[in-house]
Amino acid sequence: MRGPRPRPELHSIAVHAASRSGGAPTPELMHPLAANENPYDPLPGVLDAAIAASRRFNRYPDLGCERLIDALVQRFDLPPTRFAAGAGLVGVIQSLIQAMAAPGDEVMYAWRSFEAYPVITTAICGATAVAVPLTDDGYHDLDAMAERVTTRTRLIFICTPNNPTGTAVRRDELAKFLDRVPEDVLVVLDEAYAEFVSDKDAADGITVCREYPNVAVLRTFSKAFGLAGLRVGFAIAPEPVAAALRMTAPYGVSQIGQEAAIASLAATDDVMKRVDMVVAERHRMENALIEQGWPVSRSQANFIWLPIRKRSADFAAACARAGIAVRVLAEDGVRVTVGARESNDAFLATAAKIRPEHDQQPFSA
Repeated sequence: MRGPRPRPELHSIAVHAASRSGGAPTPELMHPLAANENPYDPLPGVLDAAIAASRRFNRYPDLGCERLIDALVQRFDLPPTRFAAGAGLVGVIQSLIQAMAAPGDEVMYAWRSFEAYPVITTAICGATAVAVPLTDDGYHDLDAMAERVTTRTRLIFICTPNNPTGTAVRRDELAKFLDRVPEDVLVVLDEAYAEFVSDKDAADGITVCREYPNVAVLRTFSKAFGLAGLRVGFAIAPEPVAAALRMTAPYGVSQIGQEAAIASLAATDDVMKRVDMVVAERHRMENALIEQGWPVSRSQANFIWLPIRKRSADFAAACARAGIAVRVLAEDGVRVTVGARESNDAFLATAAKIRPEHDQQPFSA
């Protein structure tokens, strides 16, 4: 075929997008448990703020998200020069890699972890991806990651809690790791699910970024705050990095998204009550699945990981026949979002009908 030809690496983006099953329920899939969305409707005050902002969408949004950053400054007690906002956490990650890594530079992350890391690193930014396997029980192998650092390493992503395994990095392990990483390498703590963490020994990125000058923290309003459709994420980074991020994505967050995020921060107490309900449901689902005989990694996020390997596709197909969308990640496992109680009950009832007896035994629902 003649004519302009996009880079072939971009096919990986299409594959990633096609494999995601998020969004509103459909007649076929009434229980959307695939995309780690918040199951609750927008809080009234947040919805009011978004509607009010929608009356002005003939105007450009605040280019620098100044009011949102002011609200984040009040929340985290850090200088405004350390903040940058973007179109969801994926948008912030893309801006970060574009700002920090050129072709030939290395971007390191654990694997399996957030699927956007390799896609953005190689297909979009043309940098070199360095994937370090997780431990057998689904944790970051920080010793192995430290050993893989080279003079070409520019960024290291640590997803904690890790998507999809739900495991969180401990603060003592992270401190030892950071002491081994050169100061010119940016370590990025991707804390998209930080609000759901109940492990008291888990590292807290906000604390860590105050102590280490080469640490950035990524947070999002998509998960705990329930603004997934409005695309609002942010970084707390060293000042030169935050300044670079603000330059790479002007007008990155709509005014509707900014106002909803500001209102969400004001409603943090109500948000955390919902988080507590999700965490309680997570524990209930984990206990039920363990009682049924499934291998379950105890999660610190708003999802559950079933490392069922080659049986993943069959398991997901059985769920789909019951109207439940779950997330299959190749032949590694299935990730299940903690959703509304009705959806969680439907999932548990379906899982109970499937016998986890032998790896080669086909599922039947």
